[in-house]
Amino acid sequence: MTVERLEIHPIDTVTLTNRQFLTGAKDGRSARIGGILQLPVASEKLPAVVLIHGSDGVGSRENGWAQELTDIGIAAFILDSFTGRGIVETITNQSQLGHLAMIFDAYRALELLAKHPRMDSSRIAIMGFSKGGFVALYSSMRRFQRSYGPTNVEFTAYFPFYARCDTPFLEDEDVSDHPIRLFHGIADDYVPIAGCRKYVERLRLVGKDIQLFEFAGAHHAFDNSLYQEARFMPDAELPNLCRLEERPGGVIINLDTGLPYSSKDACVTRGATLAYNANAHDEARKLVKENLRQALRLK
Repeated sequence: MTVERLEIHPIDTVTLTNRQFLTGAKDGRSARIGGILQLPVASEKLPAVVLIHGSDGVGSRENGWAQELTDIGIAAFILDSFTGRGIVETITNQSQLGHLAMIFDAYRALELLAKHPRMDSSRIAIMGFSKGGFVALYSSMRRFQRSYGPTNVEFTAYFPFYARCDTPFLEDEDVSDHPIRLFHGIADDYVPIAGCRKYVERLRLVGKDIQLFEFAGAHHAFDNSLYQEARFMPDAELPNLCRLEERPGGVIINLDTGLPYSSKDACVTRGATLAYNANAHDEARKLVKENLRQALRLK
């Protein structure tokens, strides 16, 4: 389907620390970020998907998924949480912008789209990749929605790709009743799948509409054709060996030290693989479209 119109939208937001976010504070540093809205040709109000980039910022992956979405009549809003803050990447230093802070940005994008005259506010989903996958997953938590979400609207579906799921948060089983669909490569050494398997099982036990689609042989960023040749990122910051947990007061504790987590903790290592996988990408395309058609009630 042809894209009828492109719109560039500024978004006023704030930059919150993890502790500020977890305690419901709203007095972070002001920031202005932006997003690109791609509108397919349509005579009726449109469904939409907010696309959240990973630690490498907006690139070909987000643009590719936007095209997949507009081809089936869904508006795509690519949110850029980095450029307006003067950030290029957080691969080597995740403390530049916390994963949690980007959830606040995602809610502001939802708020913007819900008021857009071309949008159907009851059919707006979120889809994110890696760091953005974390955002797409945990924006479903009702606790976070109460603190920061827009009034009387929430995402209709949540589609995290290779998200980090290994830190238990307070009330993290109280999530939306809307569909949550995770996509993860079994060979991922950047964000191992084990944490998501455990979290998905916990949510299933409390009756949530959640599925984890696993792709054999697929690494991190398996849907990004930029990595046709596998690329090892020697400086990528990894907390994979850390056992973390949120405690009251908005503190994320390293369970091995009993102290607040720091990226300088001994459990933090470096080095991870990014690799495209055509079979996994093709299967993910089919699954995403099939599940979006149901969640967004496409004709």
